[in-house]
Amino acid sequence: MWLLPISILVVTTLLAIPLSKYLSWIMDGKYRPWGLFRFIEEQLNSGPQNWKQYAGAMLFFNTVLFVFGFIVLSLQPLLPLNDLGRGMLAPSTIFHSVVSFMTNTDLQHYSGDQHFSNFSQIFFCLTNFFLSASIGFCGLTAIIRALRSDPHMGNFFVDMWRVVMYTFLPCSFALALIFLQQGAPMTFASAHPVSTLEPGAMGTADNGQPKQQTIVVGPLAAFVPMKQLGTNGGGFYGMNSAHPFENPTDLTNFLSCVAMMLFPFSLVLMYGRMLKRRRHSAVIFSVMMVLMIGTVAWPIYFDTLKPNPGLTAHPGGQTYELASATAPGGKIQVNIPAVAGLPVDQHLGNLEGKELRFGTSAGATFAALTVDVTDGAVNCEHDSLNPVAALSPMVGMWLNCIYGGKGVGMINLLLFLIVGVFVAGQMVGRTPEYLGKKIGGREMKLAMIALLVHPIMILWPTGLFSATDWGTKAEANPGPHGFSEIMYQFSSASANNGSAFDGLGVTYGLNNNPNPSPTAVQWDIATALVILISRFLPIIAPIAMAASLGAKKSVPFGLGTLRDDTSTFGFLLCGTILIIGALLFLPVAALGPLAEHFGPIPFGG
Repeated sequence: MWLLPISILVVTTLLAIPLSKYLSWIMDGKYRPWGLFRFIEEQLNSGPQNWKQYAGAMLFFNTVLFVFGFIVLSLQPLLPLNDLGRGMLAPSTIFHSVVSFMTNTDLQHYSGDQHFSNFSQIFFCLTNFFLSASIGFCGLTAIIRALRSDPHMGNFFVDMWRVVMYTFLPCSFALALIFLQQGAPMTFASAHPVSTLEPGAMGTADNGQPKQQTIVVGPLAAFVPMKQLGTNGGGFYGMNSAHPFENPTDLTNFLSCVAMMLFPFSLVLMYGRMLKRRRHSAVIFSVMMVLMIGTVAWPIYFDTLKPNPGLTAHPGGQTYELASATAPGGKIQVNIPAVAGLPVDQHLGNLEGKELRFGTSAGATFAALTVDVTDGAVNCEHDSLNPVAALSPMVGMWLNCIYGGKGVGMINLLLFLIVGVFVAGQMVGRTPEYLGKKIGGREMKLAMIALLVHPIMILWPTGLFSATDWGTKAEANPGPHGFSEIMYQFSSASANNGSAFDGLGVTYGLNNNPNPSPTAVQWDIATALVILISRFLPIIAPIAMAASLGAKKSVPFGLGTLRDDTSTFGFLLCGTILIIGALLFLPVAALGPLAEHFGPIPFGG
């Protein structure tokens, strides 16, 4: 049970050490590219860029991605590799999907196997897997150059080329070979019709003959590796990594976990290598590891080691009164009859919504890891986690710096670091410093702008949707669980994570769908706007902050300087993250998972 998470963390850490050395070698331009690659780099290199030019190039590139993605999805019915005749999605869903994939969020308000053709899966999803995943990587690289006072921040287009061609492509190709060997399909065919073992299980045709089952397939062996390596997480199937074609064996499940953690781990160590402060990055890595171990151990203890109270006996019927925005008088009566215990052996814990091919703790482990590194892929139903266990993926998204996405996680942690150093400096009456540079008002303003965007983009829309029909008509459960469904969706959008609690009616589907979810359009637009704001402000503001800090003169190291490579600094950083996170999100945690666990209807009642 504990062997799986321990082995994943150990193996990923061991692989991240040499990979971080390779990444710093690539991003510092110390390699000699082949002739053709060198020619392409020269064409892409428009010259050194300052922080405004670098950020402008990043925004321009994303604009191109948006236009390209919108065209591909809008023309889906006319494009090839569409044997199943998939039509055009609803315009709001196209807008949401394009925004979600170009920002490395991949929050899906559709089901890929039901709504996308293989052309869309390849040229929209897979293309974005590579390109959107590189943007945070490039942003961190630019910040590192600024912090070490380089004369410029590099060139965004050259950085993008280096990330895609020299890191993502070779890693994804190697992983794809393993997935192919393990049984992941690799074909341009859209589906295979097969006869069911029980004739007529799929119904009968007009001529009375049994219908065949349609099994959707596609280039899964190429699709899934970059889905994980790029911490993208968008599934080819609605079941994502619980589907046997996306995740055929226990080995692919293990490699999926390692893959989605590999670059986030490596980039933290690359940060120290490029700054020539390896001990400093080791302290940061250790703080992140402690937080990750906590988020993994928590759901295993409260879900894998705890039974599902819904299957235990509840003698005596009871009536509870719950608040409801749609009920007359604002309250609804819920009657709970006496329930006999079901004859189910629960020594393996809560098995609802779990894929047991991978082991009992695999679902809880995957649920924690996928949010810690903002991957968003799932191999179990987060909606089925015991309420207290569900706090773990929520906390991972709220903090959004436990390794996080590629580059973005380290950028987010840098914000907490700046705030922690500033507070420590004020406590001892000394001007705060980081990397030998004094932190001033400009740096703190930019850090706070980037830091506060995240909670604002979660709490405001959660409150709005929870208090209106937009949310209450979409939720599948009343009370705290329904609130958790709404809160999780906006947390996932703001964290650029992409995982879903599920239980929400957010799917419009194809444009000709006669019965879409009643508030799907509102959910499409609202989450897309949250994704956009929460993606770019927390990248651009830190780039400006790093440029401002890097332009300052270094001050000499003295007795009052706070060392950044000690355990004391680690405790300061960890405490800053936890205190700020608790102040921002403890109230909504109390309204959601904690309220569901403790009442007014006791969990399992």
